[in-house]
Formats: sequence, C-alpha cells, structure tokens
Amino acid sequence: MNSSRMRRLTTVGALTGSALLMAAVPAFAHVSVTPSSAPKGGYSTVAFKVPNERDNASTIKVEVNLPADHPIASVSTQAVPGWKVEVTKTKLAKPMTMHGKQVTEAVTKITWSGGTIEPGQFQQFPVSFGPLPDDTDQLVFKALQTYSNNEVVRWIEEEKPGAAEPANPAPALTLTAPAADAHGAAAPAADTKAKNTAAAAADSDSSDSTARILGVAGIVIGVIGVAFGVLAGRRRTSA
Repeated sequence: MNSSRMRRLTTVGALTGSALLMAAVPAFAHVSVTPSSAPKGGYSTVAFKVPNERDNASTIKVEVNLPADHPIASVSTQAVPGWKVEVTKTKLAKPMTMHGKQVTEAVTKITWSGGTIEPGQFQQFPVSFGPLPDDTDQLVFKALQTYSNNEVVRWIEEEKPGAAEPANPAPALTLTAPAADAHGAAAPAADTKAKNTAAAAADSDSSDSTARILGVAGIVIGVIGVAFGVLAGRRRTSA
C-alpha cells in the first residue's frame, strides 16, 4: 500500500471517529422544571433541576424568578442540605383572594446560596406552588446560575412554538386542564364502593337466611319422616 493511499485512509478514519464521538456526546443540559406540567388551579410540588455545565468551576448560587403577571398566592420551599434559601415578595398591583382571605403580596424570586454543585453533578430545589393560575397555559421561570469563577449563566430565553430551542432556555411549567375535584371525584367512588359493600352484605345476609330456612325445613321434614316411619311400623305390628 503506497503512502498516499495510507494517508487518505488515515484521514477518513480520523473524520469518522470524530463524527462518532460528536454523536455520542449528549447535548448540554439546562435548568429545568420536574415535572414539566401541572393542572391549572391546583397545587403542585416541582423541583428546579440545576446541572453544573462547567468542568473548572462550581455552581454557588441559583436564582429563580416567578412570573409577576401570573402571581402565585402560596409558595413554600423544601430545605436543601447545605443551601440557604431567601424568598423575595412583592406587593401586588391587584390583590388576590385565597381561602376567603385577601392576599396583597406574592413571591417573585427565590434564591438559593451557600452550597455548591460540583462539576459533573446536579442539584434539585423543590418548591410547592398553589393555586396555579387558570388563565394561562404556561409559567416561565427565568433563572440565573452563578459559578465560583463569577460567571453568570442567564436561563431567560422563552421557547417559541415551531422554533429551535434557544441557547439558554428558561425553565417552563406547562399548565394542563384542571383536574377533577378531589372531593367530587372521590365521593362517587366511595359511594359506589359503599353501595356495593352494602349490596354484598345484603346478599350475604339473604343467602344466610335462606340457608337457615332451608336447614330448618329439612330438619322438620326429617322429623316428620321419622315420626311417620315409627307410626307405620306400629300399625304393621298391631296388624
């Protein structure tokens, strides 16, 4: 094999290997919400999943902004070991009513700091929301991720239908049709179960009663049969 052909084969092999390597490398992860959907008007617990995309720095702070145009009356955070959380509230332009009480302010930003997300790792930050708005199909949470080298990655770009995913997409929660009322849905099922149970009990009682009646009748018939046999025997003897 001549040297020219050898060089061509080497080049083709190198390009093929590079292509395979690039295909095997997954796309960069980004800050996201898990689960990605929740019913309108209900309460839901979601987790903001934050991966570390750098191999030379640690994530040291995460800020999540809640949409001010669709405020959420109740927001609570779950403790994350090693991290402290700060909740920022803002006065509402239009007060909301929740459980019969007027709500004049809502959470607009949650900040986690004090911990670290090392290279190659991720961290989840659980948050409970509710009631979720029923006048929109999506909530967008713009987030900022700060690294130990002072780099700040702004996950604030909203995805557009039919368009390619942006470089730094903002975490988004899709709002689905309202779930059936928990009490309303459970009650019929409970009633049905109770009715079925009552019917089964009634059938059981009826069966038991029938069995007892038949048993007593059998005994009575048996006694009559014995008595008849005795009487018949006496008559034959007398004869």
